[in-house]
Amino acid sequence: MDINSPELMEYFLDFSVEVTGFSRFHLLGTGQSTLYLDTVRGVVGSEMLAELLQTFHDHGADAVLTSGKLGPIARNIMKLWYMATWEELPPEWREKFGTPVNDGTFIASPHAYPEGLVWSAVGVNPPGAKAPGYESWSYPPSVRLR
Repeated sequence: MDINSPELMEYFLDFSVEVTGFSRFHLLGTGQSTLYLDTVRGVVGSEMLAELLQTFHDHGADAVLTSGKLGPIARNIMKLWYMATWEELPPEWREKFGTPVNDGTFIASPHAYPEGLVWSAVGVNPPGAKAPGYESWSYPPSVRLR
């Protein structure tokens, strides 16, 4: 796969839909797809990102997630979508495949936090962002615990 091809974003979105359980429409609606693609590329490099996406395209998400090389990156992509956070790759991974220059634990962008999928998944607004509105505290919560 050419690392500059328009297919890169398509493959990235296809992979993200599969591993997050959210639709392409929902993922695009967060406005974070380009940021997350650039974040992953900036940490692991274009070649490794292309390898992950090509493996997914050819063999499916299970092949990526069970790979010792690609699995930790794939799980970090999931964390990006859900929590807007890239976590430093595990020490075992770094020993075997090298230490990426930009690897470390960081939030991709302050604007990404309120768009995290975790908030939609649990049916709440992100604390400190996207306030539900005036006097909303006077209504019972919409989330029901069983």
